[in-house]
Amino acid sequence: MSSKQEVLKNLPAVDKLLLLPEVKLLLSCHGKEPVIFCIRLALNTFRNLIQKGNPQPTQLEVIEKINELLNLISKRSLKNVFNATGIIIHTNLGRTPFGEDFINESMAILKGYNNLEFDLNTASRGSRHVHAAEILKFLTGAEDVLVVNNAAAAVMLILRAFAKRKEVIVSRGELIEIGGSFRVPDIMKASDCKMVEVGTTNKTRKEDFENAITSRTALIFKAHKSNYVIKGFTEEVDLSELTSLGKSHQIPVVYDLGSGLLRNNLHPLFKNEPSATDAISKGVDLVCFSGDKLLGGPQAGIIAGRKDLITKLKKEPMLRALRVCKTTLAMLETVCKYHLDENALKEKSLFYKILYRKPLEIKQTADKLMGILKKYGIDTEVLPSKGLCGGGTMPEGEINSFEVMLKPLGTRKENEEFAEKTYLELLKQAKPVLGILKKGVLYFDVLTLFEDQVEEMGKIIGEVIKRKSLE
Repeated sequence: MSSKQEVLKNLPAVDKLLLLPEVKLLLSCHGKEPVIFCIRLALNTFRNLIQKGNPQPTQLEVIEKINELLNLISKRSLKNVFNATGIIIHTNLGRTPFGEDFINESMAILKGYNNLEFDLNTASRGSRHVHAAEILKFLTGAEDVLVVNNAAAAVMLILRAFAKRKEVIVSRGELIEIGGSFRVPDIMKASDCKMVEVGTTNKTRKEDFENAITSRTALIFKAHKSNYVIKGFTEEVDLSELTSLGKSHQIPVVYDLGSGLLRNNLHPLFKNEPSATDAISKGVDLVCFSGDKLLGGPQAGIIAGRKDLITKLKKEPMLRALRVCKTTLAMLETVCKYHLDENALKEKSLFYKILYRKPLEIKQTADKLMGILKKYGIDTEVLPSKGLCGGGTMPEGEINSFEVMLKPLGTRKENEEFAEKTYLELLKQAKPVLGILKKGVLYFDVLTLFEDQVEEMGKIIGEVIKRKSLE
């Protein structure tokens, strides 16, 4: 018998491992089936390592591997995170945050059963597409509305329904890329339509669109540059000019608004930001936007516009693959209700509540965090900072905020190493803290944090820094 076969033969059997005190403890915590599954997975892992020439594992190593695998399947992957970045709609942290009132009001509808696809007036099967439609029609001024699972899906559905194997005209300056390298040209290609680029990166005129119109033109497409700005020697076609051109040639104009602002009087920051109501008033045929950005709600793609076009979209076979669930619709109706009342919007929508925070309140939150860290012997300083809306919106819309900076104590290299280690260690906590690591210095912006959260976050930071200082 070869040495590898001998080592493999000496691996403990599943039933023998189950008799060990350490494994019995795991059984009491996790149950029999998960433990047996992880034992077998661990043994298979060690068999593969032995075949590659690794030595026989010790009993302790086997138990540690079983425990590691159990933690992977039993612990939640999705966690609450303290957002100390100063970015309100943080794409990597779930975009728009939800407040307690918002969650409670939405959950009241979701508890038990609901009429998702049941018509209470006729006592027959209904359509989920009626939910949130009336209030969104009112808020946008559109003839009809359709909700799908995100804004990219909304664009794709529109392109496939109206421009499959046909031409879509778009300005070169609006071939945008959103998160995850998702680009307008890729969406066009995936939707089986031909993209016709007009103008240049910095300048596109009405005649560029007009000269590109052919008998195969199905749509005129405009995209809002929500996550970047082109300045200087620039020119773009106003939406009202495009809609006029579209009507004269009987070609629908589609506006990918993206950021999801309903109206630009909701906050001074939005003064020059295009909105859904503005787009509809300028005669756009279809406008689509996100639900989890400036609207302040759940992930969704909202399409608003002409009733005849929305009706055709509802008949598109792809719609079933893009439809939203009852959770999305309940949350969408909740946030739309807030948009009917400015005071409710500021108090119950966490995004708008943060946006309307007074500088003094933010400063007091920063001072409180500094005071907590001082108890741990941590030297900090409160500095003015600039927060952002984030989420691919308002790239130049800075928000006045404050941040707590950890004061450097050693050499530059020592400080940089300590700051980076602390930054990474904070992400490994049961409730992670995401700060800002900038030029070897660690900062905690408190724009998105309230005083009742700072105590817990400060304790986590203090304990981590205390441990790192002793290493």
